[in-house]
Amino acid sequence: MTEPFAVPVPRGYRVGVWEVREPIATGAFGSVYEARRTEDTVADDGVELPRTAALKFLPTGTGTPRQLAHLRELIDREVELYRRLKRPRLIRMYDSITVDDPGRPELDGATVLVLEKAQRSLSALLTDAPRPSGGAALLAQICEGLAQLHRAGWVHGDLKPANVLLMKDGSARLADFNMAAEMEGTHAYTPAFSTPDYTPPELLWSEIGERGRRIRPSSDIWAFGVLAHLVLTDSFPLPGGTPTARRDAAAAYARGTDELRLSPELPAAWREIVRRCLARTHADRVTTDELLRQVEAAAGTGRSPRLPRTLLPHRRSRRTTMVAAVSATVTVAVLGYGISAWTASGSDGEDPAGSGSGQAAAAAYGAAELRTDKGVPVRYRQLIVDSAHDCSQAEVTPALIAAILKAESNFDPDLSDPDAGEYGIARWTPSILRWYMRADGAPAEATPRPPLTPAESIPAVGRYLCFMEPRLETTGLSGDRRVLLAAAYRTSTKKVNAAGGVPPNVHDYAARVAHYLKEYTPPARK
Repeated sequence: MTEPFAVPVPRGYRVGVWEVREPIATGAFGSVYEARRTEDTVADDGVELPRTAALKFLPTGTGTPRQLAHLRELIDREVELYRRLKRPRLIRMYDSITVDDPGRPELDGATVLVLEKAQRSLSALLTDAPRPSGGAALLAQICEGLAQLHRAGWVHGDLKPANVLLMKDGSARLADFNMAAEMEGTHAYTPAFSTPDYTPPELLWSEIGERGRRIRPSSDIWAFGVLAHLVLTDSFPLPGGTPTARRDAAAAYARGTDELRLSPELPAAWREIVRRCLARTHADRVTTDELLRQVEAAAGTGRSPRLPRTLLPHRRSRRTTMVAAVSATVTVAVLGYGISAWTASGSDGEDPAGSGSGQAAAAAYGAAELRTDKGVPVRYRQLIVDSAHDCSQAEVTPALIAAILKAESNFDPDLSDPDAGEYGIARWTPSILRWYMRADGAPAEATPRPPLTPAESIPAVGRYLCFMEPRLETTGLSGDRRVLLAAAYRTSTKKVNAAGGVPPNVHDYAARVAHYLKEYTPPARK
């Protein structure tokens, strides 16, 4: 099943001096295309523009006012960083263009970033078998990019394999800066956004103020430690088979009730580096400059090392591994705009990663269990699938969770119903959500305050359904047990058992869930 592009642009479409060619990648609210230059011209700094580039289309001319405000903020962050920072380890922006085309309402007003075109992403590289050599040299370049950002007073905010791009000449670049923020004293402020596997424990349930979430450069250091362990060992440093489980393990580690599980494959010099990056508190983590010195020493490189030829693009193998799935996690923005959630669109399994952070496996992840061509936002698919997998009850399926989210909020992460006391994509009451936020069954230390994020809300739906299923009567109930679970989600298991099925006051709700359940379940699963 091929996911539709968020911003469909026809081949041959002209934007400034650029002509759109092949599609590269897409996310929930943006798409990237290869383009060729049609005229001789130079960039603002006088450098001749390349023959080909990557055009990142962001539809700022369409959508609701609330959506546009959020998306505009993310775009402004990225453009501001590109314009102010030109560093060899950061992907380069040549221009930003606003489309003026009233004849195409779907494109009119879109912002287009003209970016360096990469050959592939680190997330694609991690699917190769056997794992390529030269990972240490690659990590040295990534760390150098972080140092360039931090010395300039910026925090990346979303470092992960999808946001590291490999260029044709063998060099690496950091990319996707819509979560980047400039430091103000000891902190920067970013949108309430989380990719759980690369988020430090102190930010997993941090308070979100009017300006967003406060982060420090140490959050990038944590992400680098996770990334380094993944590159060198094909595994994560915290236990768990899903991002949700590993997120909970990170919280337990921060409390001192769990430990890192560093792989025995991790070389001795890198064990100390990863441990210092993944210190329990931000204050105990290694500084960026010290980290760069340690990484260069461990990698045996000087400044600006080139990647070995083994890391350059080639047709990747067909293996399916844990890394291929989890390194391509679709990121979920709390504001509902995973515009950095890029999914591969190449044919024959290729990942022609451009400056859109191509995520090689995201397009196929969970496709056998959940259809997204019927309206399920792609950016939530892995979160939904993983939340269902965390439950051993067969009735708790990805399609059921998706159907409940559709019936509850129409997948609106910003839903707010103060009169009912319900918020977010799953219409949680915060005091009830508190009991289902943690995988170990213990309540969260504090009642969450709105806005309630999808990263908090969706896994809690899976846990709540898993809790309720054994409490439904095994005899005497009529109807599809999955629909009965949905009715219990809206009322209670006690009321469903007493009614012998769906209680009359939620018949319409249950009927909607049943309809979407049928739509979202792949034919082979029905």
